[in-house]
Amino acid sequence: MEKQNNSWQINGLQWNDPRCIHTPLELLDYIEKVGFLPLFQNKIKGFSVEELTATESWWSGDSKADPWLWRIDLVRTGRVAYGKFFDKKAGFIAKDWFPVFSNYRRDGYDFDSLYEEGLAKRRCKLIMDLYENHAIISSVDMKEKAGFGKNGEKNFNGILTELQMQLYLTVQDFQRKRSKKGVEYGMHIGYYAMPEEKWGYDFVTSCYKEDPKESKAKIVNHMMELYSLNKDTFTI
Repeated sequence: MEKQNNSWQINGLQWNDPRCIHTPLELLDYIEKVGFLPLFQNKIKGFSVEELTATESWWSGDSKADPWLWRIDLVRTGRVAYGKFFDKKAGFIAKDWFPVFSNYRRDGYDFDSLYEEGLAKRRCKLIMDLYENHAIISSVDMKEKAGFGKNGEKNFNGILTELQMQLYLTVQDFQRKRSKKGVEYGMHIGYYAMPEEKWGYDFVTSCYKEDPKESKAKIVNHMMELYSLNKDTFTI
């Protein structure tokens, strides 16, 4: 995706291109096949949902054809995680690969241990403390409850992104606001939870037994195999 004439342009495929993914189920199967996939175009050619879907379908509002709306279907399957996982940008990680990423990105630490070691920011803890009493929280409520509202703590979006990059939080659902009559309106809002809420603590931490460097090597080697890359040409 690139900006042209003050508007964002999608660099996708034609609908009739044989490589084009046309449905959320097709995309889900593809993500599980490759293991993980950013949403938008990046330095690695072909490594994004954007480059594998029809350009004209994006932001069309058609839930059957619009990859932007497919995110909602995919996070609800329980088969992938979604969040800002790749260079602080959005993407998917298949369930089977999540423990590998979790061990690497968390460096083998649960959040409480990370904070006790002085390796996590106080503002990160303000957000994570909310999950002692809540299983899932919208970004709107999270901002207020954690004290990032008006005249409060700063850089809410940056801190939330940091927690996603470390895989302590993922998007669990998207919902729109409702009027008093129950009619949905406005943009979809992300609802966040710890991945342990979705898949259980034992599964999410199942790679903690190995050195985080080994987990990173698995990811790097997988990328090199899929995309014929030199390991020095990308970061994950």
